[in-house]
This record gives sequence, structure tokens and C-alpha cells, in this order.
Amino acid sequence: MIHLKDILDAGERIRGYVHRTPVFTNSHINSLCGAEIYFKCENLQKTGSFKIRGASNAVFMLPETEAARGVITHSSGNHGAALAQAARWRGIKAYVVMPRNAPEIKKKAARHYGAEIVFSEATLESREAISRKLIDEKGLSLVHPYDNPNVIAGQGTVLQEFREEVPGLEVVVTPAGGGGILSGTAVYAHEALKNVRVFGAEPSLADDAYQSLKTGVRQPQRPPVTVADGLRTALSDRTFNIIRRYVEDILLVEDEEIISAMRMAWERMKLIIEPSSIAPLAAVLKNKQRFAGKKVGIIVTGGNVDLDQLPWMGASSSV
Repeated sequence: MIHLKDILDAGERIRGYVHRTPVFTNSHINSLCGAEIYFKCENLQKTGSFKIRGASNAVFMLPETEAARGVITHSSGNHGAALAQAARWRGIKAYVVMPRNAPEIKKKAARHYGAEIVFSEATLESREAISRKLIDEKGLSLVHPYDNPNVIAGQGTVLQEFREEVPGLEVVVTPAGGGGILSGTAVYAHEALKNVRVFGAEPSLADDAYQSLKTGVRQPQRPPVTVADGLRTALSDRTFNIIRRYVEDILLVEDEEIISAMRMAWERMKLIIEPSSIAPLAAVLKNKQRFAGKKVGIIVTGGNVDLDQLPWMGASSSV
């Protein structure tokens, strides 16, 4: 488990490296939802997502002897780019194991920040097997995208900022992929805010978190077919245990609802938001009665979009 102190310490550790991202609201979206919706825009964060928070916190906490050998992760893109940037700040080598079907923009970003990319199949098993092989060969330190307490603590700093920018939040909704941002948010809300309810949003085509919460048993990764590429992974035991304790519910949305919410955000808010990151808005729009009249915080987790493959242009969401 992680605790509030871990998140507060992470906030101090990464201060000066990450942006304090802005909060946006939109009257049209508010009227559609029947609630006050506030968007914490981590799509405007360094490397284009919240992942830089957890990655930099974890990299800065490595002992010097471990850091000197380099770091590795497996990632569909955003965490890989974030780890590469954090490693560059510390002056060490970073390797990223990435599925071949990851969006081109995310492959380019990881390379841009200095990562050496090793490709895998689009399954968690393939990513993990290749990562283990490289760790054994090179002595690298694994900085897991979400199954790492220092990463989770770093992600919790998003809500730490959010509550300062928007006092009185009643509900917070985040995407539910591997559970890092949802776990960090839930711990901070439970220990610092008490009455704030936390929800996750997840595609029905990648509903392992929903099924895990409903059955009480962690479920495996679903086939990677959803348009929300950042949510194609599965919870770890660590994130599942946190979510089971502190998250009220996981809300499912269809890919068509994600695409519709993404287009709405682009058109109405003029913000580039990736499909995974807009799942919370799709969930609020789908479940208006649960949020009516509430002050709702949505954590927009990233904005790394392949502009040549926008989902409403007819590109297939199945890869």
C-alpha cells in the first residue's frame, strides 16, 4: 500500500520537473451532463500525459548503483516516453518494450526522448517476457507502468493539485487501465479528502477492471481491440487491492461513446485528447443520473494522438 505521505513526498520530489497543468470547464458540456464538470488537463503535461509524474518519481528514487545500469519498462506508449524523459533528466539509459501495434506518435515520442525501443506482441505476456529477458541480460531496473508504489504515488499528485485548483470536488473520475492513476487518485481522495467519491471509466472491450471489481477476483487482460489503446492492459494485484478498497465503481463505455466524447472535447474545448483519456467524460454522459448536480473532476490523462488515424475518420478501432 501507499499512503498520503508518499504522494506528498512525490509532489515535492518532482516539483520543478513537471507542469502544474490547467483546469478547463465548458458550459455546453456542463449542460449536457447536468453537472459542473472540471477537466484537469494532463494532456498538456510534459511528454503529453500524466505518466511523467510517476516515472520521474520512481527514477529519482532509484539508488545510484541501480540507476547507473539503466531502466526498462513495457508500455503502449505514454509511460515509455515518460520514462525515457525521466531517465534523460537523470542521465541514464532507458529501454521501452512496446507492442508493434502501438500508435506511431507514441513510438516516435519514446524515441525522441531517448529510449531504445524493443517491440513485442500486443499482449501483456509478450511484453513481460521480453522485459524479463532484457533485465537478466543487462541488469536493468524495471519501472513498471503501474505496478510500482513510487509510480502510483507520483500519479496521486494529479489530485493533490486538482483539489487546490477546484475546492469542493464531490466526485473524481479517471480512466481505468492498469490502475496507476486510479489507484493514486483513490488513495489521495481516501486519506486527504474523505468525502470525495472516486470512479474509474473503462471500455467494454477491455473490461478487466470492471469484472475484477464485480467478482472480487482479479481478471486477466482482454484481447487488445478497443480504440482506447492506453486502456488495453490489466490491473496488477497491487492496483486491484487499492481499487477494491477505495473506488466506488468502474463504469463501462462503448468505443462509439468514447469516440463521440473525444470529438465533442476537440470541437467544444479545442483540446487534443486521446481516446483513453476521454473515457471518463463518456462515462459521465452515459450515467448522468449518478452525477446530476455534482461537482465532478475528470482527469484527462493524455493527448498523444496519431493525427493520421483519427477514429472518426473511419480508421478501424480493432488492431
